Amino acid sequence: MLWKNTYNEFIKILAKPRSYIGVGALTLLIGIIIFAMKADGESIVSFVTASFEQTLSFNGHIVNGNLIAFIILQMLIVHIPLLVALITGDLISGEAAMGTIRMLATKPISRTQIVLSKFIAGAVYTLFLTIWLGFLALIVSRFIFGTGDLIVLNSDGLVILQDADILWRFGLGFIVAFLALLTVSTLSICLSAFAENSIGPIVSTMAIIILFTIIGTLDVTVFDSIKPYLFTTHMASWRSFFEDPVPFDDIKQSIIVLVVHNVVLVAIAIFKFSKKDITS
Repeated sequence: MLWKNTYNEFIKILAKPRSYIGVGALTLLIGIIIFAMKADGESIVSFVTASFEQTLSFNGHIVNGNLIAFIILQMLIVHIPLLVALITGDLISGEAAMGTIRMLATKPISRTQIVLSKFIAGAVYTLFLTIWLGFLALIVSRFIFGTGDLIVLNSDGLVILQDADILWRFGLGFIVAFLALLTVSTLSICLSAFAENSIGPIVSTMAIIILFTIIGTLDVTVFDSIKPYLFTTHMASWRSFFEDPVPFDDIKQSIIVLVVHNVVLVAIAIFKFSKKDITS
């Protein structure tokens, strides 16, 4: 019954016109970035590497599909949470707003399974967005720009990764990026269990992300103790796969924090929905 209800929930997502806004917006944004890099990518990259050209000599195609994919991830991974929350933020509250929550609760399925089916449907939609992001960012970029070594600029300096050593980094990076976006999906669904309309959970999710991001970037001692436990601190952990050597211990810690957030948020949503008054 859980999987049948999950299928029905996913059909509901597909039936909403705004479900395609995320896919369309993602496609448009990536298309604009690819077009811009195709038109003027060399000068943009030269501006970044200018300070290194006095001591280093760059040969080959610096502007390649791997670099474009990395740039796209760097630019868009912080904006995709809005596209995720836009869909998952009303999976529970939308039922209350439309008055179908009583009908849903009378089905021969427990309230816990109802909530879990919504979380799973939201996770599938989030996974689809992540896969579509990966296809456009990596596959399409490599087709248009070709392949080559990847130059990554980080706080420690310039890291050059060989083409043969890149695909596994992108693969694992997308998995961690999905986990981060899944946390956003879980948060918005959890907030949806407390709301009676669709707008509240969506706005609240973005407000929490902005608040946590500000706390994480502020160089204030009083916040140092809580920064490691904020999920926003670990949303860019995918980038660690492009360091050399890869800090697997740090990545493992980030994965643990994100998984704990997901489990706790699901538990809160189940508890709240199980106590929800649907008679009013």
